[in-house]
Amino acid sequence: MQQADFVDLVHAAQTLESMSLATRMSQLVGMPIEKAMAALPGHWSTIVTRITKTALKKALDGALFSLKSAPREPANKTHKFLAGLSGALGGSFGIIALAIELPVSATIMLRSIADIARSEGEDLEDMDTKMACLTVFALSGGGAASESADTSYYAVRSFLSKALSDSASHIAGRGLSKEGAPALVKLLSAVSTRFSLPVSEKLAAQAIPAIGLIGGASVNLLFINHYQKMAKAHFTVRRLERRYGEKLIKQVYTEIVTSKAENKRLAF
Repeated sequence: MQQADFVDLVHAAQTLESMSLATRMSQLVGMPIEKAMAALPGHWSTIVTRITKTALKKALDGALFSLKSAPREPANKTHKFLAGLSGALGGSFGIIALAIELPVSATIMLRSIADIARSEGEDLEDMDTKMACLTVFALSGGGAASESADTSYYAVRSFLSKALSDSASHIAGRGLSKEGAPALVKLLSAVSTRFSLPVSEKLAAQAIPAIGLIGGASVNLLFINHYQKMAKAHFTVRRLERRYGEKLIKQVYTEIVTSKAENKRLAF
């Protein structure tokens, strides 16, 4: 492996296995996010799960299937501005605006993710790329590094791989028709199961008194910044897998994570 590619993989691994979105959210609101979530009514978890799945479906329709593959640099700053604006408007109306604001924010973030994928050499006309963009929402970061061959990043990819395969083959052959819908619903369910927790944390943060408009914008900026970083790392790994093969990249990635964990133990 070329040195530059190894450095890219190290940076990707550090991003994908680094501080979790929940930790960053806690730093933003000045308290453990679990404490803020405890203040939400119990039934909100069910509502959030339903809203999240709907938001991802609308984002998929409104973002990925309208983008083309013409090469260009990702417009990260533009997408951050739009996400912040969406969060500010949603934050000013509190948690009741989630059903309206989340589909907008998710669409903006998914377009940004696709933009980054394209910059890493992905073909946005390819169904596998479209589905890989969607799976970025399942990457919350902060997995515990261990000596196991399955690090958190590859564990998530393994969890989603079957749904990805089914969805890509169905939609590629039949489009987003009723015949193709079951496979897409399966993938959306798998991703939304993981994405609904960060969304619940976002909801809890925006529900804190005095957060309001400014807090809504800040939460959304934190959100899109996180998923832009995850997308960059994810599609860097995929780029290297195309060049060197999935088996080698997974092996080297795991060694990088294991070495980092070992160094931390030695430091203590």
